[in-house]
Amino acid sequence: MGRHDFRPLRVHQTASQLFASERIKTVPSWHSVLSSIPPAQTLVRTQPLQHHQEHPPLAPPPQPEQHEQQLPRSSTKPRRRKASKLFQPQRIVYEEDHLRREFYGDHPWELARPRVVLENDGRDAERKDWSLATQPDRPIDGESVIQRQLHLLQHSQPPMTSAKAYDIARKEFYDLRLQQDIERRVAKEEAMATGAYFGKSVLQVGMELEDKVFEEWKAWA
Repeated sequence: MGRHDFRPLRVHQTASQLFASERIKTVPSWHSVLSSIPPAQTLVRTQPLQHHQEHPPLAPPPQPEQHEQQLPRSSTKPRRRKASKLFQPQRIVYEEDHLRREFYGDHPWELARPRVVLENDGRDAERKDWSLATQPDRPIDGESVIQRQLHLLQHSQPPMTSAKAYDIARKEFYDLRLQQDIERRVAKEEAMATGAYFGKSVLQVGMELEDKVFEEWKAWA
C-alpha cells in the first residue's frame, strides 16, 4: 500500500529481455511502437482543465432601473469537487443544451422526423443569419427554433427573457410548418385535378386498422 508500481514502465524492457533469452520466439507487434513512443514517466495524476464558467449566460441580465435599490453582492467561493470526482473531466455545457431539452421536451415527435446529419456541423451560427427563422439552404426543423431563440437572446435590444424568446421562435416555427402543410395540400389537389392518384392517406390506413381490431373484439365479446 502506498508504493508505486513501475511494472507498466518496464513492459518494453521485459519483452526485450524475454526475446533475448529466447523465452519468446517473436517480439510482440507493439514492441517497435512502444520503443518509439514510450509511456509517460510522470507518476502523479494531474487535474483536468477546469472551465472558469460552467454555465455561460445566454444573454446579459437586464440593467436595474434607477429607482431600484442596488443590493450588495455576496462573494461566493467556487464550489469544490468531491474527492472521487477530482480527476474526472469537467462536464462541457453549451448554451444550446437546455434550449434543446426544453424544445424537444415540448415537441418529442420532432425527433422522429427524418434528418440528414450533414446538414448541421454545429457552426451554423457563424455562416447563417438567424435574424430570420428560415434559411435558403436548409429545411425548417427543431434546430432552427433553437438557433433563432439563441439569436434573440444574444442580439435583442432591450434584452428579453428566455421564455419570451422561446415563444417568438416557436410561433414563427408553427407559422412556417402551417405554410408548408398548406403548400403540400394545394400541390396534392392540383395533382389530383390532373389525374394523379395517391392512394390512401395515413389517417385512412390507421382508421381501417382500428375498425378491423374493433370488429375482432366485437366477435370475441
